[in-house]
Amino acid sequence: MPSDDPVQVATIRRLGEHVGRNVRLRGWLYNKRSKGKLHFLQVRDGTGICQAVVFRDDVVPETFAEADRITQESSLELEGAVRADARAPGGFEISVSALRIVHLARDYPIAKKEHGPDFLLSNRHLWLRSRLQWAKLRVRHTVVRAIRDFFDSRDFVLVDAPIFTPAACEGTTTLFEVKYFEDEKAYLTQSGQLYMEAAAMAFGKVYCFGPTFRAEKSKTRRHLTEFWMVEPEVAYCDLNGVMELAEQLVSAIVARVLGVNREELKILERDTAPLEKISPPFPRLKYDDAVRFLNGKGLPFQWGGDFGAPDEAAISNSFDRPVMVHRYPAAVKAFYMKRDPEDERLALCVDVLAPEGTGEIIGGGQREDSLEKLEAAIAAHNLPRQAFEWYLDLRRYGSVPHGGFGLGVERTVAWLTGTEHVRECIPFPRMLYRIYP
Repeated sequence: MPSDDPVQVATIRRLGEHVGRNVRLRGWLYNKRSKGKLHFLQVRDGTGICQAVVFRDDVVPETFAEADRITQESSLELEGAVRADARAPGGFEISVSALRIVHLARDYPIAKKEHGPDFLLSNRHLWLRSRLQWAKLRVRHTVVRAIRDFFDSRDFVLVDAPIFTPAACEGTTTLFEVKYFEDEKAYLTQSGQLYMEAAAMAFGKVYCFGPTFRAEKSKTRRHLTEFWMVEPEVAYCDLNGVMELAEQLVSAIVARVLGVNREELKILERDTAPLEKISPPFPRLKYDDAVRFLNGKGLPFQWGGDFGAPDEAAISNSFDRPVMVHRYPAAVKAFYMKRDPEDERLALCVDVLAPEGTGEIIGGGQREDSLEKLEAAIAAHNLPRQAFEWYLDLRRYGSVPHGGFGLGVERTVAWLTGTEHVRECIPFPRMLYRIYP
């Protein structure tokens, strides 16, 4: 198959554009079934999977022999005519006229039998090739693009937050400490929010989008030590504005995934009916009412605590759309949350709980804009004042009401794809006992 061959190189995702014509396909063997004079090759190329049929009477003996000896995950090039076939994966198949093995794979470790999660995670670099993992990460790609398009189309400015930070923004117990120059300590960021507050005072509406790190020794299905988060921040914005922006973003993401990833959701056997219902406005529930709701369900939850996974599930499963729980006790929220002027015990904050047992996908709220109150909060939390002087400057020079939130990409993808554990919603998960590969 010389490189100057006039046969056009095609991708599986666009085979429908080439029906009746010969194409060249480059990819890997996903599966194979043979029957007498026929070899049925399932070929993947990164854009999808298609069936390529090798009929002994249509090819030279060498080509049929190559199809006979090719193994799972061997790389290959083939040529053939594209034809529509509703029975074939993707609705099209290729009648092969030529085939070349680029590399013959030996003893591919992820066989068709069942494997445990530890084995699969240790072979994550290969597990990514499986159909389900491929579908989940394609949905993730759509989610990321939808997020960027949402904010870019609304005149938000992307401002990159630093990964190294001098202090915590949400408490010191979940920080990864790293050695900086000349024995100075630094920490991997928990959030870019504080920096986005500074950027919002320069640009009005901003967002950052990148990895964040939490040193929580948690092994739940909802936790990773490294995850991706988008964090918008808006000047002249109150709690109601934050909630409106959050429901608009979530609705836009869901709509985009439904529009782009129907095939992937079908592969995942995801029931899309619940997702079709996602549109604003979302139900809003005060923390006080949520506590009464849980108690009415027989759950022994006491006012003043933060919700755990069972509590969030009980609340969110009672609604067909994400529910916004707002005005939590200030004691369980970060130091920078503004207090509710109608009840100083409460913070002007909100968590967005996704339905179907997913739980929190967004946390945010209105920030304290008073210099004196923020100074008092920093002291009350025993935080190093010097590390926050720059942050206090934002209240010294042109302070305004402002707010924002953070949306976790992996939890959002888990909800949209119906995935139990967020470790399958990021290419290479980092967890309490997992840093390889």
